[in-house]
Amino acid sequence: MRLLVLGGTGFVGGATVAEAVRRGWSVTVFNRGLHGDAPAGVHRLRGDRTAPGGLAALVGGEWDLVVDTWDGAPRAVRDAARALVDSVPHYVYVSSGSVYAEPVEPGSDEDAPTVEAAADAVDGDYAQLKAGGERAAVEVFGDRALLARAGLILGPGEDIGRLPWWLGRVARGGEVLAPGPRDLPLQYVDVRDLARWLLDRGAEGVGGAYNVVGRTGHATMGELLDAAVAVTGSGAVLRWTDPEPILAAGVVPWNDLPVWIPLGHEYRWLQERDVTRAYAAGLVCRPVAETVADTWRWLREVERVPPRAGRPARAAVGLAPEREAALLAAVSGGVMPA
Repeated sequence: MRLLVLGGTGFVGGATVAEAVRRGWSVTVFNRGLHGDAPAGVHRLRGDRTAPGGLAALVGGEWDLVVDTWDGAPRAVRDAARALVDSVPHYVYVSSGSVYAEPVEPGSDEDAPTVEAAADAVDGDYAQLKAGGERAAVEVFGDRALLARAGLILGPGEDIGRLPWWLGRVARGGEVLAPGPRDLPLQYVDVRDLARWLLDRGAEGVGGAYNVVGRTGHATMGELLDAAVAVTGSGAVLRWTDPEPILAAGVVPWNDLPVWIPLGHEYRWLQERDVTRAYAAGLVCRPVAETVADTWRWLREVERVPPRAGRPARAAVGLAPEREAALLAAVSGGVMPA
């Protein structure tokens, strides 16, 4: 297989390239050449998809499959798709579950309404950008476009820092504010399992939209944090705390305490999407202990969460140490800070 990855040095793009190389595919990446390195044997084309004439390096190329992870202006997806429509038979666009229009009912599938967006838009919020990217891919490739609506993505290479934050916090040891309940079901996908699914279904020419994320309850908050304690060997003590006092103290789920969204929260649907379609199409998810262990191994090698390749930095996630300490003290004293 001849694979073209638009980007190819970021989190999902890098995992996709690595998986294709492992399979022995012929791999080409197209990017500005400013961030990250491609594995040995990968052909690199340079260009800026947002600049006039920036797609020139793609002219004359032929591939069997293209994977696009772009989360910027939808117009860039449309322009790339138009440039490639005669050079590649199938277009895989890595989208997001964030495209669904709120309010979203937990358990919703791919037929739920998506936000208003345009294929030629040049700006918007994250949901609009991804939804516009979907529209751009379908506008050009029709049913030859595969829309992979990923959920929470974890694993080695993570450039937002959700699981790395937990690993770093647990590695420091001591008492750790663990947001309950311990058996809270999580929904996420390991980036390597996502990459395998993208390449498998892309090679088959599958089209349409899929929620590509593990089943809710594939792991629990307790299993995730227990695995973090085990792999770091820090001896950290998880101080399990009910959601109510944490929320009352102004802690923001997902951001202040990454991954965690308690039951009944308005954004709980982010961890409760229907994934029947993706599993029927071959999605397989590895155990959480493997994801945590491999992420810890990678994090010790790189020492810090890498910047997002070619994209604006996002706000840092996770509680500051002094705020967590205050919350832990309040839990012990029975009075949480407002």
